[in-house]
Amino acid sequence: MLQCIFLLADNGAVILEKQLTGHRVDRSICDWFWDHVISQGDSFKSMPVIASPTHYIFQIVRAGITFLACTQVEMPPLMGIEFLCRVADILSDYLGELNEDLIKDNFVIVYELLDEMIDNGFPLTTEPNILREMIAPPNIVSKMLSVVTGNSSNVSDILPGATASCVPWRPTDVKYANNEVYVDLVEEMDAIINRDGVLVKCEIYGEVQVNCLLSGLPDLTLSFANPSILHDVRFHPCVRFRPWESHQILSFVPPDGQFKLMSYRVKKLKSTPIYVKPQLTSDAGTCRISVMVGIRNDPGKTIDSIILQFQLPPCILSADLTSNHGTVNVLSNKVLIWNHLHTLAAAGLP
Repeated sequence: MLQCIFLLADNGAVILEKQLTGHRVDRSICDWFWDHVISQGDSFKSMPVIASPTHYIFQIVRAGITFLACTQVEMPPLMGIEFLCRVADILSDYLGELNEDLIKDNFVIVYELLDEMIDNGFPLTTEPNILREMIAPPNIVSKMLSVVTGNSSNVSDILPGATASCVPWRPTDVKYANNEVYVDLVEEMDAIINRDGVLVKCEIYGEVQVNCLLSGLPDLTLSFANPSILHDVRFHPCVRFRPWESHQILSFVPPDGQFKLMSYRVKKLKSTPIYVKPQLTSDAGTCRISVMVGIRNDPGKTIDSIILQFQLPPCILSADLTSNHGTVNVLSNKVLIWNHLHTLAAAGLP
């Protein structure tokens, strides 16, 4: 059972405080937390669960904002962490992005969302579709009406029908003229390549993102050509786990609109669709970096664009950059970005 939620800025100031039970948690717990962050550094701030002298603290960091949840009773740690992640995702979805100013400008909606998402310390309604029917997202029209009428509440007087449904993530009366569903596979590759261009380590973090525009209550299945390479899979609550466990098939009744169906990792890759060959030479205080980027003979899907980005060290005073293809720029924080928007055979960046 969670007793309180705090949102902290980068300087430790409390942006928002929400007491969830009759037992009030004092703000001094935030001062204790921030003192330990300053004294112990990022290692303390990266700990998801912390035991203070009086409370257990769950924490996540999103967009420079620290979400803290406190409890004095034993509870599953993943429940507290997952709830904070869901709160951050909902706020980002409602506000368009997540930052301190947006939370302060829309604190009424933030409190209304927290009131619906948790009841007496226990998670209650965390599905975006139901919350959008309960609480209207902020917009210019609603702000003007609140100024004119003096009513700042966005909470609907009608309980959404999905709250009594066996699939609470989906409204019951969805209708579309054209029934369509779009599935996007978004993958981010993390690779380490030594100075000789040899691949040291490579893995992929991927997400299956779906935009469902189907009427009624559809029941869908999705399969992969080689599901054995997928590890650390995480599913949306709509996915039935038993078909995946037995046959590696995704069977689900999708939410309406856009949502993340699953995430996964692919580990221990032996090759990448592109090759990177860096060369470093230095002489009398001058360093020359040459990076050769190209596509392998059989990359699979067509590569439409490549962006190369790396941080110059603080000791670099100036940089003179040229590229054989595309454009190259140095930002004010000494980050170098090379961008090529067309399919390329090979390109160099000295």
